[in-house]
Amino acid sequence: MNVPSRPVPRRWLVRGATALLVVALVAPAGISGATYFATTEDPTNLRASVDEPANGTTVVSIQGFHFQGMANEDKPARLVAVGPRGEVQWVHDGSGFDARWFYDVDPLENRNLLVTATTPNATLVYELDPETQERVWTERLPIHDTHDVDLINGDQLLVANMRASDRGDRIFVYNTTTDETVWEWEFAEHGYSESGGGGANDWTHVNDVDKIGDGEYLVSPRNFDQVIVVNRSTGNVSMRLGSDGDHETLYEQHNPMYLESENGTPTMLVADSENDRVVEYARNGSGEWTRTWSIGTRGLNWPRDADRLPNGNTLVVDTMHHRVFEVTPTGEIVWEFHAPWAPYDVERIPYGDEPGGPTMSDAGATGDYNLSGSGLKIQGKDTKTVSFWLTETFEGTVLESQASEFARLWAHVTPWIRPVWMTSWEFLGALLGGLAVVAWGLGEAVYQRRRIRRGLSKAVNRVRRPTE
Repeated sequence: MNVPSRPVPRRWLVRGATALLVVALVAPAGISGATYFATTEDPTNLRASVDEPANGTTVVSIQGFHFQGMANEDKPARLVAVGPRGEVQWVHDGSGFDARWFYDVDPLENRNLLVTATTPNATLVYELDPETQERVWTERLPIHDTHDVDLINGDQLLVANMRASDRGDRIFVYNTTTDETVWEWEFAEHGYSESGGGGANDWTHVNDVDKIGDGEYLVSPRNFDQVIVVNRSTGNVSMRLGSDGDHETLYEQHNPMYLESENGTPTMLVADSENDRVVEYARNGSGEWTRTWSIGTRGLNWPRDADRLPNGNTLVVDTMHHRVFEVTPTGEIVWEFHAPWAPYDVERIPYGDEPGGPTMSDAGATGDYNLSGSGLKIQGKDTKTVSFWLTETFEGTVLESQASEFARLWAHVTPWIRPVWMTSWEFLGALLGGLAVVAWGLGEAVYQRRRIRRGLSKAVNRVRRPTE
């Protein structure tokens, strides 16, 4: 006699489907973790995509991540030298001498590098010999979290001093021979109110200072959304691009570069960080600025450096996409290097510090361009991040604004907590898998609520029953 088979209860079908979904979501992260620990794969994952070989070595400063001053060994602060075709020539690790973060790096005339790094209690400035990987000299300045120090006039350090709670944010010149500050310029004394900018804990966030002429310093007070030129002799601001809160012009920029056109027009090339673009502005005879060129916002996430090269291309640091690239005037990427975690500065060594190529007006390439030709598929592996995909997919749709905001939040938060062996997609899968498990547990609790209630009631009764 044939016994008719009973249909599988719906609840078991739901449970099976949920279990399969959880496994599908978390398995890629698990496999990557097992591979990583089995092979001790390099967590920095340094690699390149090159259409046109670069002219010489490129050096990248990688900020690295830390938590409350403690460096993360798996997401280290490093300097990386990259050859013309993207080959890694050397890596300089800061953890061996307590460098928490790396910031500015400048090629010197002797082909050594001037490095700005921070320790928990001071700023380290030193000259690095790339051949020997040794420090020629070191200055330890008792100032906090400095992003930029330049060597000027042979033996002087030009310093952007942010978060200077003891005396106010400033720029100053320190003579290394006489061990004294020989000039300083405080923001509070030149029309910068402490009610503006970023508040008491991070007022100006002055992140860059460059000597652009005899006694002329280009300065970037990031939290005032502007770039200024300070005259050392008079103390006056001789040029100003942008203003506090004018986010259409600049929005918390980094590392501006001063250029001049063939007819002498002052021009600024700026990594317009919070606007996710690189922009160029030209100043007319009446002192007004006009935006003449930009790349982005599609494809960039928090750029923090842009240098014009002599060939007319621009070298860009795309921080939260963890890459640097060289891009043509019309937005085509021709050289790209994947550089986790959080690159800050990039320099093409043969050209020295601030190479100063042509303006886009002189190059005949004014206009606004999106990026193209990206080599994000590197060595056969798709490294397009979650944030990049969101921005690209929802561009031009009714959800563009919401997708862009979520992409920015994702890119700025998750690198701090994502294990090094996970890609951004694997991390997203693990999070969704965890949420699916929680939802499954809640669903089971609702479905089994009567049984749970009876079990709790019996447990309570046993506790209340008198001991015999």
